[in-house]
Amino acid sequence: MDWSPLIISLKTGIAVTVLSFFIGVWTAWKIYGTNGKIKCFIDSLLTLPMVIPPTAAGFILLLVFSTRRPVGSFLLDNFGIKVIQSLLGCIVAAFVISFPLMYRNARAAFEQVDKELIYAARTLGMSESKILIRVVMPAAAHGLISGSVLTFARAMGEYGATSMLAGNISGKTATISQKIAMVVQDGDYSAAGFWVVVVILSAFVIIMTMNILLSKFIRR
Repeated sequence: MDWSPLIISLKTGIAVTVLSFFIGVWTAWKIYGTNGKIKCFIDSLLTLPMVIPPTAAGFILLLVFSTRRPVGSFLLDNFGIKVIQSLLGCIVAAFVISFPLMYRNARAAFEQVDKELIYAARTLGMSESKILIRVVMPAAAHGLISGSVLTFARAMGEYGATSMLAGNISGKTATISQKIAMVVQDGDYSAAGFWVVVVILSAFVIIMTMNILLSKFIRR
């Protein structure tokens, strides 16, 4: 049995969740403290991948990171980094599609925090980073946990953008979503059912573990 689709999906999901958590929390905190038209513009830009078709986002990423394009060729020639048709491509594609879920949940959670707590912390001389970590994040714990779980679930199930950017290379970029689609096209519904059960059980275990760890981290 080739378990590479599960391994690739888990690596992608975990990497995307970790990146989205830290970047999403930081971005949401910065946007939370911003006012005016610039806030609306940046918020719309960060949310855009959530509303456009994943294949459209994948096509844009393919244009950006293609080795025949300036960005892709620069990364390959100077750092030896190839995004397309690689595990990194899976992570980049899933991150772009999943990140808005973390960002939106974090921002919504921050907006529910009592501002008096933030003002009191500033009065006591706490830095903005300490206010975020010690005051805001514990108060917004449920929203951050929800965002992390949704991000992981979206990253695990991402198909369109990943197929466009990373392709469907067995043992290298073929995720469970791609594997299920492939075996269904071949008419092998037993194999499709097997992989569906595998991904459901794996996602459940990871989400439960994530909930427990994040709850302990935020309480501390």
